[in-house]
Amino acid sequence: MNLPSFRAIATALLGVSLLHAAAGRAEPPVQQAIYSNATVIDGTGAAARHHQDIVVADERIVAIVPHGSSAAQDDVRTRHIDLSGRFVIPGLIDSHVHMATPPDPAKARAQLRRDLYGGVTAVRDMADDTRFVAELAREARYAEIPAPDIALVALFAGRPFFADPRVGAASKGYAPGTAPWMQAIDAQTDLSEAVTLARGTGATAIKIYADLPRDLIAAITREAHRQHMLVWAHSAVFPTRPADVIDAGVDTVSHVCYLAYQVEPVMLSSYEDHTPVHEDLLEQPEDPVMAGLFADMVRRGTILDATGSLFVRRDAERAAHPERKPLRCTGPATTRLTRQAWRAGVPISTGTDSVAGAESQWPDVFAEIEFLVREVGMPPLAAIHSATEVGARAMGRESDMGTLEPAKLANFVVLSADPVADIGHIRSVELTVKRGHEYRRADYRPVTAEEMGGDDED
Repeated sequence: MNLPSFRAIATALLGVSLLHAAAGRAEPPVQQAIYSNATVIDGTGAAARHHQDIVVADERIVAIVPHGSSAAQDDVRTRHIDLSGRFVIPGLIDSHVHMATPPDPAKARAQLRRDLYGGVTAVRDMADDTRFVAELAREARYAEIPAPDIALVALFAGRPFFADPRVGAASKGYAPGTAPWMQAIDAQTDLSEAVTLARGTGATAIKIYADLPRDLIAAITREAHRQHMLVWAHSAVFPTRPADVIDAGVDTVSHVCYLAYQVEPVMLSSYEDHTPVHEDLLEQPEDPVMAGLFADMVRRGTILDATGSLFVRRDAERAAHPERKPLRCTGPATTRLTRQAWRAGVPISTGTDSVAGAESQWPDVFAEIEFLVREVGMPPLAAIHSATEVGARAMGRESDMGTLEPAKLANFVVLSADPVADIGHIRSVELTVKRGHEYRRADYRPVTAEEMGGDDED
């Protein structure tokens, strides 16, 4: 291993100073810290490295080196944090959240506070009122509130979808389908203008949601990519089959369950038709039609936002409350599909698409991580990789986050127990570091029932 020299560390610190000078601001003192003697799980899927020191300057990692070998350890400006016996993983990423349908400031900030103090340092908001979410993102970015960083999306769908009451809740003041962040699209839409309007909301990506034919999905994807935006899509858009969504070149697809509509002899004509998948059409243990779909995803690098724990949990809830309507897939089918996708090599991120109430004081993403290990069969290192590096790629932020390495943001979680030995130890959070700011679990203020209000799912 090539260890960073003192000159390299000094150069990195000088770069921070020059950035402040270039911005015309007085240079603040460099905040430098060494988190020492930890076991580091870097998020790449590689084995843990023992007795490591993480050197941080301001909001970035400068070096990760064997304990005691950093040239910065004798710098009088350096603060030392002893992590002997502790385990460090990258900040976790929930790749499917909703925080503003409709906007509820108390609930959103409580949800974000619970996430951050539980180790989540970034989330992907998958369609909400961006007027409100953009302000949350600004507050989170500058540590005005305890919250993960937030990536926003603008939603595109066919006109029939805009009768959905959630649209009105998330775009008050606009006729349904006309808000820049929730646009109705048809063959007459000027896609260049539509994408430009979406970019103006601060969105990172376009979410292709429902009721669009494959030619429009392909055209939206081309234009979004031309304007340097990502495309996040439902894995079946109805009436468009999953294979056509994937072939359009979208960057991520959500809901492993929806992929199973590929085996239906007759595709549902609209999103509003909630007929569940005919699971008897799926061959077990691995379906050949799905195998072809997953091979295409691997070839294209399409990320799967599986949201599997949502479907498994709904099955358990319906056992006690059979009056509740079923989702489009059962828990066992969702588990089998996710397992087949993982074994085929599809990159899987950890999205939740649900929010627990005040009865839970841990991030929702823990359930998805545990689903990948306990139900799907992923090794803990692979599940952590899904919740970190793959999540960062899904957000388009892999150059800044997702793994522990020099030059990336100082986003990491300190655990008191080994998550590789037992993924349940992911709940042993002692400290979250986000952009160099420390959030100690002991300082966490639990969410309350008053803050969380009603608990809705998308």
